[in-house]
Amino acid sequence: MKMVSLTRRRVLLRGAALGGLVLGSRRFRAVPAVYAAGPVTLRIAGTGVNQFKELADKAREELGFTIQYTSLVSDDVVKRAVTQPSSFDLLDSEYWMLKKIVPSGNLQGIDVKKIEYYDQIVPIFTQGKLPDGKPVATEGISPLKVAYLTAAKSKDFANTPSEWMTVIPTVYNADTLGVRPDLIKNPVNSWAQLLAPEFKGKAAILDIPSIGIMDAAMASEATGKVKYKDKGNMTVAEIDQTIAIMTEAKKAGQFRAFWKDFNESVNLMASGEVLIQSMWSPAVTKVRQMGVACKYQPLKEGYRAWAAGLGVPAHLNGKMLDAAYEFINWYLSGWVGAFLNRQGYYTAVLDTAKKFMTADEWDYWMEGKPANSDIVSPTGEKIEKAGAVRDGGSFYERIGHVAVWNTVMDQDRYMVRKWNEFIAA
Repeated sequence: MKMVSLTRRRVLLRGAALGGLVLGSRRFRAVPAVYAAGPVTLRIAGTGVNQFKELADKAREELGFTIQYTSLVSDDVVKRAVTQPSSFDLLDSEYWMLKKIVPSGNLQGIDVKKIEYYDQIVPIFTQGKLPDGKPVATEGISPLKVAYLTAAKSKDFANTPSEWMTVIPTVYNADTLGVRPDLIKNPVNSWAQLLAPEFKGKAAILDIPSIGIMDAAMASEATGKVKYKDKGNMTVAEIDQTIAIMTEAKKAGQFRAFWKDFNESVNLMASGEVLIQSMWSPAVTKVRQMGVACKYQPLKEGYRAWAAGLGVPAHLNGKMLDAAYEFINWYLSGWVGAFLNRQGYYTAVLDTAKKFMTADEWDYWMEGKPANSDIVSPTGEKIEKAGAVRDGGSFYERIGHVAVWNTVMDQDRYMVRKWNEFIAA
């Protein structure tokens, strides 16, 4: 097996191991004492987007852990984390949620010395820049703003990187609008077209206030009807302008639906009821798996980005805390990252994921190059023919053109109230 250099962090990680070393398909891996203490079940609460049976099966195969998923819509992830922290062992949280969750004190800081691949995490999360040195967008809650705590037990975000992360990043993406290219006449190249008359009754938007408002802002600004100082942290007046534009469109019959669940978006698009809508990458993949044309359309104004990570509840200790660290390290070790990359996401550690992908897969998903052979989904279904190029191109073309990150605004309560008025209008 190929030997690897030991950074200070990896030396400390191995020094903390209680169970010796295990030879596996990836690296020498520190083994906590949980294996001698009976079976381990990890309860993971989060949105259903990352909850795949294949991941749970692989964790059982490689770690011996049983993974128990609790699937929640985004707002309910926050509620669960704040009000029922003992109901999970790991929290699959998006970064914007942390602004609401961390002040509760229900997450403990994650010791970066125990994270085997910490040094290889994409610097978006540790330095606020892309691997090529280009800074990432700062509108909204960019990951670095909420990535670190001031101490192991803290309710305060650190202004600079510390030894304690709020969550360990797992996946992120540059989101845009999904379209049905086979059923539309004119090219889609702007967020403004979500509100275009040609799509009256055939458009849909995500009904999760903290995310939907960002799609609404991208569309509203693209029409030229409003200009934001920072669309990721709107003033009351800017919220009012945005909601007025969206309400006018709704009353005119622009929207066919307002969806909250992944499967709703898939069904709306696959059925042809909707031709343009807010969409998530795995939903686009799912529609393509069904044999239906669907494109994740790059737009001239840029992307709305998000990121997610695994957080550890404050109550976790002993063998369960060891198990949580072991699962996180396994998550970053490559197999999961490759699986998620094939879904259309990006993984937090690119180097390890690359080892579990073919050269052709890597070129297609990450480099934006034409596929030399058919491209398959994580579960093996063909989703693109040879010669296809990924929607939006390469990693740098997509993540390098992020305009805003999902967010929680200073005027969050007011925004949510106005959003609900829009939905009810």
